[in-house]
Amino acid sequence: MHKVAVVQAGSVPFDAEASVDKAIAKMREAAGNGAELIVFPEAFIGGYPKGSTFGAPVGMRTPRGRSEFERYFDSAVTVDGPEVARLAEAAREGSAFVVIGVIERAGNTLYCTALLIDPDRGVVGVHRKLMPTGTERVIWGFGDGSTLDTMDTPFGRVGSVICWENYMPLLRQAMYAKGVSVYCAPTVDDRPTWTATMTHIALEGRTHVLSACQYITKSEFPDDHPFDEELPYGKTAIRGGSVIVAPTGEVLAGPVYEEETILYADVDPGAKTRSHLDFDPVGHYSRPDVFELRVDTRAKRSVTFE
Repeated sequence: MHKVAVVQAGSVPFDAEASVDKAIAKMREAAGNGAELIVFPEAFIGGYPKGSTFGAPVGMRTPRGRSEFERYFDSAVTVDGPEVARLAEAAREGSAFVVIGVIERAGNTLYCTALLIDPDRGVVGVHRKLMPTGTERVIWGFGDGSTLDTMDTPFGRVGSVICWENYMPLLRQAMYAKGVSVYCAPTVDDRPTWTATMTHIALEGRTHVLSACQYITKSEFPDDHPFDEELPYGKTAIRGGSVIVAPTGEVLAGPVYEEETILYADVDPGAKTRSHLDFDPVGHYSRPDVFELRVDTRAKRSVTFE
């Protein structure tokens, strides 16, 4: 058995350094309680700008929106930057594998990215969200198949699928084919239906599912941050709903709403093997003579110098 942890907490909006400080404190708490794997929410470093339109209605842009984007851009991090180096050092100190959502800056484009950090090797996986959802496409670029990373660990093969990527059936199938046994789902989806999605994926992939969602209130955003006053949960911007599910569909921890917390569970690597007795979506319960999936894992670049 291996102890895992899911952190339900909010980042410090537009302040990467403070968010790293908070992440490290949560990592130390979880590792101190014996967690070998610690999963953080989507966009924990850099922040999820809930409610902002960045002044970009159809056919228009505003100076204020461009200023908002500048602030957001400046709060993003690079994979080889000092903020990520601090996270890697904290993972090493805690002897824990860490999955954490960051807003990654690459050139002049931002990506919603999940980092896989090994305690001994540092950053071993960088998964960029393939399909930003809705107006996220205004501020985030698209990932490609080269970042569908999964990594071997003492507690199984770990992979990450971010938020509504989990509604992409072919992406899920690709992850199952990569042998993922600990399926990490950083998110900001705080709807009650999210638990049903995570339970379905656990059963479909016969995999442990660890979903970490932010919990953050409106008051934690800067005073000038634009919010729709019709937020469904009043003063709560993102209300949590983190959950841990076993390959059998049994909910091991959560969901928890309206509070900052860390969820813990013991995962049994053998549970995945046992659950494949009657179902393997990429093996004996597939029909490759009827259905076939091809995954392009080549990195895509707009400019190549030869």
